[in-house]
Amino acid sequence: MRKRESSWGILSKLIITFSFIIVAAPLLWVLLASFKTGSDLNDPTLVTFTPTSENWKKVFSSGIFQSAGRSAFVGVITVAISIVLGSMGAYSISRYKTGKSLTRFGILAAQVLPPAVLVFPFLDLAYRLRLSDTLVAVIAAHLSFVLPVVTWFLIGFFDAAPKEVEEQALVDGLDRFAAFRKVVLPQVAPGMGAAAIFGFVLSWNDLFYALILAPGNAATLPVRIAGFNTFRGVELGAMCAAILVSVVPVLIASFFIQRRLVRGISGGAVKF
Repeated sequence: MRKRESSWGILSKLIITFSFIIVAAPLLWVLLASFKTGSDLNDPTLVTFTPTSENWKKVFSSGIFQSAGRSAFVGVITVAISIVLGSMGAYSISRYKTGKSLTRFGILAAQVLPPAVLVFPFLDLAYRLRLSDTLVAVIAAHLSFVLPVVTWFLIGFFDAAPKEVEEQALVDGLDRFAAFRKVVLPQVAPGMGAAAIFGFVLSWNDLFYALILAPGNAATLPVRIAGFNTFRGVELGAMCAAILVSVVPVLIASFFIQRRLVRGISGGAVKF
């Protein structure tokens, strides 16, 4: 029995190590590429080279931190609106069976449609309301896919929250909204945190809507990164440096909140 357990332990460690290599190898390549010259980048397997900081200087002078700030602003506002509206919608679907199973799947209809179908109405509205090349237009577009996902995500947590505590609060004199705010929401707080993190990452990584709705002065981080694909070709070294600027904050945040994220994801289950 011990030999079998030790064999499984070794196999699991090998699988974890192999998985880590698969995930880490592309990031390592991007890191090395950000310090390579154009001639060095012609050989993707080149490991020994003379590092250069030109790519990073080009990235820092391109206004990438301003774009990162815009992406963070868009993500925070989008998530805040999605959590407020999504929690109320998920509560209604969970407690009152609003629309039954049809609503549960219907809220994800925007995820089924190609973004190219939805972007033209947003572009037309932005033009008519004089919101072209503004973050307001980007936030509205991001709500179209973040809000449904957050709502769907939270339904399972409200399903898992015990109704008895809420009913006792109503008996004690709280109205429905007060019971929802003071009793129910604290029970699903881990789920709301996990949904907020997931929604923020979706907004942070969006390129399609941001590129079409705000390609100029209001460019977000993905748009700025895509800008290194010029008419002269892809500035691969600078693009790799910009990608690291985009990835590293998310990795650091994920490292510190991974336990809360796993607890939140595993704390609820979608029920039908």
